Amino acid sequence: MENKKVLLQVKDLTVKFSVRGRTLTAIRNVSLDLYENESIAIVGESGSGKSVLTKTFAGMLDANGYISEGSIIFSDEELSDTNVSLGLSDRRFIAYAEKKLNEHSHLELGADIYRQMVELESENKRRFTLDEEEEKRTNDAIAELNFKRTETYNYKLTVDSRKQKAEYKELNAKIAQLDDQIKALEKEREQNIAAHKAAAKADTAYLAKFNEKMAALKAEYAKVTAGEVGEAVKKRNALIAKEIYLSVGRYPLKKRISLINALLKALKKAMQLGADLDDDNVKNAIFDDIAFRVKYLDETETNLHGKCNLNLAKVKYSKDWTKIRGGKIATVFQDPMTSLNPIVTIGKQITSVILKHQDCSELEARKRAIVLMKKVGIPNAEKRFDDYPFQYSGGMRQRIVIAIALSCQPKILICDEPTTALDVTIQAQILKLIKDLQKEFNYTIVFITHDLGVVANVADRVAVLYAGQIVELGTVEEVFYDSQHPYTWALLSSLPQLAQRNTKLYSISGTPPSLYNKIVGDAFAPRNPYCLKVDTLKEPPMFKVTETHFAKTWLLDPRAPKVERPEIIQDIHEKMMSTYNM
Repeated sequence: MENKKVLLQVKDLTVKFSVRGRTLTAIRNVSLDLYENESIAIVGESGSGKSVLTKTFAGMLDANGYISEGSIIFSDEELSDTNVSLGLSDRRFIAYAEKKLNEHSHLELGADIYRQMVELESENKRRFTLDEEEEKRTNDAIAELNFKRTETYNYKLTVDSRKQKAEYKELNAKIAQLDDQIKALEKEREQNIAAHKAAAKADTAYLAKFNEKMAALKAEYAKVTAGEVGEAVKKRNALIAKEIYLSVGRYPLKKRISLINALLKALKKAMQLGADLDDDNVKNAIFDDIAFRVKYLDETETNLHGKCNLNLAKVKYSKDWTKIRGGKIATVFQDPMTSLNPIVTIGKQITSVILKHQDCSELEARKRAIVLMKKVGIPNAEKRFDDYPFQYSGGMRQRIVIAIALSCQPKILICDEPTTALDVTIQAQILKLIKDLQKEFNYTIVFITHDLGVVANVADRVAVLYAGQIVELGTVEEVFYDSQHPYTWALLSSLPQLAQRNTKLYSISGTPPSLYNKIVGDAFAPRNPYCLKVDTLKEPPMFKVTETHFAKTWLLDPRAPKVERPEIIQDIHEKMMSTYNM
């Protein structure tokens, strides 16, 4: 993969969901690179996080889901290239930003002192409240009780109060008991905070010392920040002012003004703390929470030109997603009827996408749609253009969904188990179609499945997910014939093609861990027949097997005992060949 361009770079991604007052961590610190024109399969059991991971690429998380950490950098020259007009009003915005930055730059002179003041103030506040560990322990206990109360209340709603009087009464009593426990904990927390405050106020010696030290730091800070700002800093600020305007130029006027002020506020805070504003990564991090940073490249009398750092984890403007979703990243779902409108003709559904993302007339859109229908194997495309989805078979509907997904020639095609709802013969046709069209359209395929048999026909690389983490990553040959993680061994052992006559089909014992709880050690440890003691205590790192093969298991540690792969998958190649009489 060294010679291929990285199209999408996922780094340290964490995705969480708020569910009935609790937090579920669906994706845990995932890093993954997608390359141009490759096929990568993401495999794992149901609930492992496969669909959630790829939904972040197209901004399709459910309303209660959010990316708490990490980045998703999308490398697309067309989207990254940014131009903003440079009229009189635009120049005024830039001049205003530059003026404010020069005023704030005085704060950089006293950054070391400011950080001391912040630390001193934080230390003082900590004395007046609970420590972090105590606060977390109390909040977690209250959250757990609230969750139990919600679950009990929801269950009570399903109970008939007339026919199940005893159970209904018991549930009411349980809810009342939980309410009392919650109130008791909240009261205990308030009492503990009050005790901390009283103790802190009584410590007059500490307070006198704190006030004296803070007064000295403030006096020194005022003196230092009164100094002059150098020409190099002013030159840097002029450049940042242009980058601010490049970053907000695509927004409406009112929103643009709001974002300029928000960016200036964030940059002021960064200057106070002494952030290195000459470092692109530092500037990207400051900008990303407000608007994509657009790096300044050049300008003319009428135009400002830059390159956008496109972090999909930080998209906040709906019109940005309109350009990305469908036009650059498209998805084919499991059931075609969830993607197709049953009361709109097939042709209309394809042309509407073409008209939205491409500059063409309705007549041209119709011609392109018919060409696409032919490419995906729809017979008599011209005659079937005005048919409705119910007039198509399941396989034909899935072909239409693929045609819609490819109508704008996306860079990435996400296939979320697109063959699961189809019969076996149609599955093979759809898989072949997706691969054949890749050669023509040059898109990257991200194929989500729990069927490793499908993977062998589709993928160049395989990422194995378990409990929201990638536990093994490698080429399809490496994962099939030289897999290293016990979970991958278990998935391979479960292949029906490997089952022998008069033997029981292998199944993985146990269930995946609850993602509401913090996972200690290796998430697969409770189900792992090769579990080591360290697996229950410490999370394994990602070990490098080859340049393209990585696995997250302590079995690869040099100190670990030597373990052989299960017998059922030791000769997997020969067994698969025998199964298919090849």
